[in-house]
Amino acid sequence: MSLRAVKPQHETRTRILDAAEELFMQHGFEATSMRLLTAKAGVNLAAVNYHFGSKLALIEAVFRRRLDPMNLARIAELEQLEAQSRAAAPEEIIRAFLSPTLELVEDAKGGGRNFIRLLGRAYTEPAKPVRQLIGQMHAPVMDRYKSALERALPHMPREELVWRMHFMFGTLAYTLAATDTVQLIAGCKPEDRYDARLLEDRLAAFLNAGLNAPLGNTIRKAA
Repeated sequence: MSLRAVKPQHETRTRILDAAEELFMQHGFEATSMRLLTAKAGVNLAAVNYHFGSKLALIEAVFRRRLDPMNLARIAELEQLEAQSRAAAPEEIIRAFLSPTLELVEDAKGGGRNFIRLLGRAYTEPAKPVRQLIGQMHAPVMDRYKSALERALPHMPREELVWRMHFMFGTLAYTLAATDTVQLIAGCKPEDRYDARLLEDRLAAFLNAGLNAPLGNTIRKAA
């Protein structure tokens, strides 16, 4: 075998991750077979086992490759806000969380757009181990942002804030999973779904309004 025919290990690993990311996005986690994956990546099953050991470990690697840098960016954005002399507004905190996520929407060639749709699918697809895995990866970031929103909204009952954050992330998950559905809305330009800045503006305005909505009568009595 010539040296030219030997693929570097990092290149093989990257090809497997790229193929898995696209196939999981297209077909889901359960429906993506190892046979389909190896054919897409141009490798054999032994190579997948060597680099990842199991399908769940491969799924984790697919998410960690992009979620770890994304979460670091979210923390950096929040720390930049908190370093200001004035208190951060709720919408600024929302944008600090959204921005690193939505930047990937415009990354079609590097696979970022595939990953964003995969992330949305992971939130909505009933694959409990995958959702638990993503929850564990997000946990430290969620704690930081929850604390930031508590400081920005001191009047908000803590339990109510938890619910509103739940609704916020549900909205974001649906947006990531179902970007194609905007074509069904009359008057909506299809190309807008891949404009990260426009999407951020729309989401931030919507989420901020929901976060700051008046408390309902039942909630006020319970508080």
